[in-house]
Amino acid sequence: MDDLPEEIQELMEALDEAAEDEEEEEIEELAQKLLDTGFDMKPVALEKLSLLVMDGEEEMSVGWTRAALKFGLDPFEILLKGLAEGMGLIGKKYENGEAFVPQLLIASTAMYSGMEIIAPFMKQDENSCTKPATVVIGTVEGDVHDIGKSLVKTLLSANGFNCVDLGNDVPSTQFIEAAKENRATAVSMSTLMTTTMAEMPKVVKMLEDEGLRDKVMVMVGGAPITTQYAAEIGADVSPHDAASAASWLKDAIFDFPSEAERWD
Repeated sequence: MDDLPEEIQELMEALDEAAEDEEEEEIEELAQKLLDTGFDMKPVALEKLSLLVMDGEEEMSVGWTRAALKFGLDPFEILLKGLAEGMGLIGKKYENGEAFVPQLLIASTAMYSGMEIIAPFMKQDENSCTKPATVVIGTVEGDVHDIGKSLVKTLLSANGFNCVDLGNDVPSTQFIEAAKENRATAVSMSTLMTTTMAEMPKVVKMLEDEGLRDKVMVMVGGAPITTQYAAEIGADVSPHDAASAASWLKDAIFDFPSEAERWD
């Protein structure tokens, strides 16, 4: 960002300091000053956010998330092109051996802190039902990763779904129990590891054995999961990202029997 006008750089540096000190009023004032310059701060804020998350800068990620809202960025765009993009950057470094688990965890904390700021601004779909459909979501047994799962949960929640988050390293039986207990509309499973992929067909088989498969839609996802694999194990879909998961389920629910038809 060294090629930005000097005035913009100076204001951004001041905003960095205010963010580090968690000075909300000063962040608001500096964001307004940046707006008053007439410079398009939206792409700058998204790039800044992605770099801050990658570096695990929690307080600054929160401050710049507030500034991004002030600049008029859509909360979903802040999430996907700023915060989540930063996790993508650190994820690639991890895959290349340039970053390690502690750095991933620090970056995820920065991302989640930013997500807390935008959550109240992520409006639910006005056409959603009075009683939201329930999605049971979790990372399968043997896998402790939850960043991707949490991102899917955030977008589903923002689109009006009630998410029952089972966390990570979830035993197959727990997915089944939660689906029955919550009269779920969908079960969403994720994994980042090829070694735990085999847990997914176990859950699908258990749903079939218990006579529940027709009562729920099944989504599977994660780095090693393909559309072909999803079809092979009897899942309904494997969206390529969190936004696609929310979009697919929003559309699919209209042709799916109601909760009463399925569970009563």
